[in-house]
Amino acid sequence: MIRSIASLFFYARFLRSFSTLGYRRAAAEWEDFAPDFGGQTWLVTGATGGIGRHTALTANQHGARVIALGRNPEALAKLKEAAGYPRRLLPVTVDLSSIRAIVELPDQRAMKSKPIDVLVNNVGVLLNQHELTGEGLERSFATNILGPFVLTEALQSEQRFSGKALVINVSSGGMYGSPLVTEAMNCTDARHFDGMAAYARHKRAMVALTRWWNSQWQGAPAVQVMHPGWVDTAGVQTSLPWFQRTLKPWLRDAEQGADTIFWLAEKRPPTPGEGGIWLDRQLQPEHEFAFTRNNGVALEQLVAYLRQCAQQVLESPAG
Repeated sequence: MIRSIASLFFYARFLRSFSTLGYRRAAAEWEDFAPDFGGQTWLVTGATGGIGRHTALTANQHGARVIALGRNPEALAKLKEAAGYPRRLLPVTVDLSSIRAIVELPDQRAMKSKPIDVLVNNVGVLLNQHELTGEGLERSFATNILGPFVLTEALQSEQRFSGKALVINVSSGGMYGSPLVTEAMNCTDARHFDGMAAYARHKRAMVALTRWWNSQWQGAPAVQVMHPGWVDTAGVQTSLPWFQRTLKPWLRDAEQGADTIFWLAEKRPPTPGEGGIWLDRQLQPEHEFAFTRNNGVALEQLVAYLRQCAQQVLESPAG
């Protein structure tokens, strides 16, 4: 009962801004812009569905060479077929919940031939059932936060980014419902697993990582974080069917959800010194509720925890 009331309050609080109503209200004040990504190489994770698919195809349409990551080779093949310029779309099959597979990605031929100009850390899953990966991690934790962390750090350490590269982290408005935590993100005990809470924690951590990377890398590459609002994707239909059915008239489509990704990549606004998260081309605060602030977890603790998790996987015998 308490959970239902809290969810109702949350959705009512953000309906006007996260829904298609918020997008249309914001878009009414925008000037048209025609992005030109010619000569750029984009790397898009979770590229076979929803926002990731739209991002890959649109960046390709506007001139980019796109490396599309996904775990389903058939879906990747269909993505390439749908591309306006299929020779510029390079599918790479990889399980983005596998840390061992991710650390090998910088050595892929597609990534070694040209530096990455734009990395879109888009992949994300909300699981209703508890699952462990073959490496012993809770699957959504591995996919949503540890995998993107390992991938981004590996590309940086292997000097795979171009001189003016941009990392765009795709978070979620759900992160407003969670403070920053560490161990609780990787719930390996099915008895205590809550898929919605886990997703919110992972997306909160993505916002925090953005601030960490900007403080460490000083714009080389620059890192921005955005959230797409409430988008009617296949993942939402599967993971949150009640949410999708109830709010369907107000959910955004993938084009609306991805808009800020292209705006960030084209306009390159300064990274916010005090943090924040982009929605509909506007910088929004990282916190909306007092309970998510100042919970005692420092950025250094988050990074140390993620590095420890990755190290434990890489040092353990392969299954």
